[in-house]
Amino acid sequence: MTDLPILYSFRRCPYAMRARMALWISGTACELREVKLGDKPPAMLEASPKGTVPVLLLPDGEVIDESIAIMRWALARNDPEDWLAGDHAGLIDLADGPFKHHLDRYKYPSRYADEPDNVRTDHRGEGLAILSDLNFRLVEREHLLGERRTMADIALFPFIRQFANADRDWFDAQPIPHLQAWLERHLESALFAAVMSKFVPWKSGDAPVIFAP
Repeated sequence: MTDLPILYSFRRCPYAMRARMALWISGTACELREVKLGDKPPAMLEASPKGTVPVLLLPDGEVIDESIAIMRWALARNDPEDWLAGDHAGLIDLADGPFKHHLDRYKYPSRYADEPDNVRTDHRGEGLAILSDLNFRLVEREHLLGERRTMADIALFPFIRQFANADRDWFDAQPIPHLQAWLERHLESALFAAVMSKFVPWKSGDAPVIFAP
């Protein structure tokens, strides 16, 4: 055990990605516990019975189990790039609401067998419409709210990455060049590389894995 916050995470989960990026940029060291979603550790479920990642367990026993709340907590402690200036409720709600709705049904159509056969194409189109609006926002700026990355960019990026990866050839062929360039900048960033290290799933008794810049 350490005196650091404990972060239960899953490397490829977009919610966990954005939490890790905020923790990293804030300089917040954590004990990272990689989770196998098919075999969730009892300690995580005890801390947060809803059983989703990320979960941040603070040394005083407080539990933060929503990714945006983890981002805000970390950035309130230290925000060297002023990400909180871009805590844009409209964009974040767009990502976590309508875009995520269409993303799930496009990427995982077998989970929605009660919908029509053409559901995947329909939801892909709806997702693209949202991305087209974001592309327009990026015509004259590097990031969603200006020339610097902020919380809005980091909150949306993992989900747009997931949408793109569902069919990268199709995505790359779409007329959204500014959004595509924005995505590539984030994919190629040192920050993204830093938070995507691979770890074996944690089990009780394992030596701590320290996640820190």
